[in-house]
Amino acid sequence: MLGNFKFSNPTKLYFGKDSLNFLKDELKNYGKTVMLSYGGGSIKRNGIYDSVVNILKSEGKTIIEDGGVMSNPTVEKMYEGAAKVRDNNVDLILAVGGGSTIDYAKGIAASAYCETDPWKTYYLEQKSPVCKIVPVASILTMVGTGSEMNGGSVITNHKENLKIGKVFDDRLMPRFTILNPEFTYTVPTYQMVAGFFDIMSHLMEQYFSNFDDNTTDYLAEGLMRSLIHSSLIAVKDPKDYEARSNIMWTATWALNTMLKMGKHGDWMVHMIGQAIGAHTDATHGMTLAAVSIPYYKYILDGICNNGNKGIEKFKRFAVNVWNVREEGKDDRQLALEGINCLEKWMKEIGVVMKASELGVKEDMLEAIADSTITYPTDYRTLNHNDVVEILRQSL
Repeated sequence: MLGNFKFSNPTKLYFGKDSLNFLKDELKNYGKTVMLSYGGGSIKRNGIYDSVVNILKSEGKTIIEDGGVMSNPTVEKMYEGAAKVRDNNVDLILAVGGGSTIDYAKGIAASAYCETDPWKTYYLEQKSPVCKIVPVASILTMVGTGSEMNGGSVITNHKENLKIGKVFDDRLMPRFTILNPEFTYTVPTYQMVAGFFDIMSHLMEQYFSNFDDNTTDYLAEGLMRSLIHSSLIAVKDPKDYEARSNIMWTATWALNTMLKMGKHGDWMVHMIGQAIGAHTDATHGMTLAAVSIPYYKYILDGICNNGNKGIEKFKRFAVNVWNVREEGKDDRQLALEGINCLEKWMKEIGVVMKASELGVKEDMLEAIADSTITYPTDYRTLNHNDVVEILRQSL
């Protein structure tokens, strides 16, 4: 493995059907006032809200309601929530929902006592907080982002056509997370499969980098195989506990920082997908799905036209993840078959395959490319025209 690194992850996990029982014990470690952040109200319909509120009340907590967190949390919502945290002297932010709700909770936890504009300081300038941080905890109801065990927070600014992620340090990682696979059963199919692809994208974007023999690549391959297997079961029976529990656990480990150790990573699919989201407000996982096949084919073409450096990882992906047979195929054929297997699986689980399905049109490509953050990667560094071409191929 290349380089030097530090691994630290302070998030405590409670997993399983009875995991909510541990909330009562954890609440004893925090002050009286708890902000309960959640999305559009599905947790009230499925009973999770009542269960959580009853536990909070039994522990004598003052509950500050903070509902209405949207699927792509906006900077305006973040400002609003931060003010509510500050004005009520909140001791703990408890995010109940999917990745967007947890991302938002981290944003307001860092912003409540920030003396500068948090959007500019954290997201545009990527600076670390130097102010008081309010603790965050989470109860996960939709898998995909891995936000339940990392410091990531993605916020959308529609006025600037930007959707930007900030990876905060250990202070913003959830202090504890409750993972009950049954809490994910009522997620609509569209959102469920979008989350499945978000997991795959996290795994691939860490996997497709570096040229060394890296332990985390072996771990990523196992997680990808598990996700592929369980996802095909879950789309047929969303209440298959074994499949949903395996997917939930895979999602958490896909982005809890373990797999990035010793890796450079290539997050350009996320950068392009987030730019699409900034312009269309489309579901995050679907924006990633829409551009992934065009992106990886574009990268593969570049590798094949420039001495094949990087081809080994694409071949390994085909063989170790998809069980593609090597006999009778040259390097490019083998690598391309792996991408084709990925595409076949995507169609089987039912994700969006074209950006045009998300509202992207030809006359939007330049603006979306303008909103895309680019940076050097191991296999091919994109410029503005590259991004436009990948977007065009995704239509």
